[in-house]
Amino acid sequence: MQTLTVDLGDRAYPIHIAPGLLDRADLVLPHLAQQRVVIVTNTTVGPLYLERFTRTLASIGVQVESVVLPDGEAYKNWETLNTVFDALLTRRAERKTTLIALGGGVIGDLTGFAAACYQRGMPFIQVPTTLLAQVDSSVGGKTGINHPLGKNMIGAFHQPQLVLADIGTLATLPDRELSAGLAEIIKYGLIRDLPFLEWLEANMEKLVARDTEALMYAIYRSCRNKAEVVAADERESGQRALLNLGHTFGHAIETGMGYGVWLHGEGVSAGTLLAADLSRRMGLLAQADVERMADLFRRAGLPVAAPDLGYDAYMNFMAVDKKVESGRIRFVLLRKLGEAFVTGDYDLAALRATLTT
Repeated sequence: MQTLTVDLGDRAYPIHIAPGLLDRADLVLPHLAQQRVVIVTNTTVGPLYLERFTRTLASIGVQVESVVLPDGEAYKNWETLNTVFDALLTRRAERKTTLIALGGGVIGDLTGFAAACYQRGMPFIQVPTTLLAQVDSSVGGKTGINHPLGKNMIGAFHQPQLVLADIGTLATLPDRELSAGLAEIIKYGLIRDLPFLEWLEANMEKLVARDTEALMYAIYRSCRNKAEVVAADERESGQRALLNLGHTFGHAIETGMGYGVWLHGEGVSAGTLLAADLSRRMGLLAQADVERMADLFRRAGLPVAAPDLGYDAYMNFMAVDKKVESGRIRFVLLRKLGEAFVTGDYDLAALRATLTT
């Protein structure tokens, strides 16, 4: 087992990474405020892992209840959130009851937001079962839901007590979902870790083939990068925004196409290449750099061409973005491979060309 700590002082928490962690009650017990939990999962993950994890916790005397939600990005909304609140209120969950998110990024974000709101804050634990959730959304305390006009625009910062990344769950992950997670892994190399990017170029086929050793390393390295950024900038007032490389474009794709049509990682892949193209047009990246990036995303099984939503639609969707400042859209761009920056200073003609060619 590999363990990292997200260093947030008295709110620090561990990230455990290994196969078989769904059977490790000893890792969960120290993080429970009382011997009662409510597991939130969905109709896909529940049949695979809910009974097993329930048995694990029950074996140490924990009272376990569960809420099973419909699966998909389309359900990351107020209605589904209220389903969780209904369950908590009906079962008289207390402030010290722990919510556990068992699933991918949608379940993690929604459960974390429910925990942030219910009785003004209750503890929660992340048990991510997708690659994307294990390397990104389960770490850092960003929680929330989507709005028809913008992705992740309603939410709260609420850190988990623990992240338990059982890589054994990746065995049941569809290939498309695995690829979506690889997009976020590639992101870390592009924004701040060139040696990791080079490792990914040398080992992408192993990751696609689900080689355990390669996956363990990639998950650990990704979580280490994110933990360092979150510890330095928990609420995204500075460098944490770099983690959004490709996300402004990508969220516009997800919103414009309809939530769930493009997976988040697919939007990030195409969006990152739009950011790379804009960086090239601004004289920062060479065409060879953009092609190198596209090749890596392609080898990961990801889309490299964004859908043609039209310039006006892209601009309207991107105007509803958390990085907008004083009415101007700000982008994460690349000075070079391995070094990203956030800027609102870009040529609108270059942006139009990126979005229309």
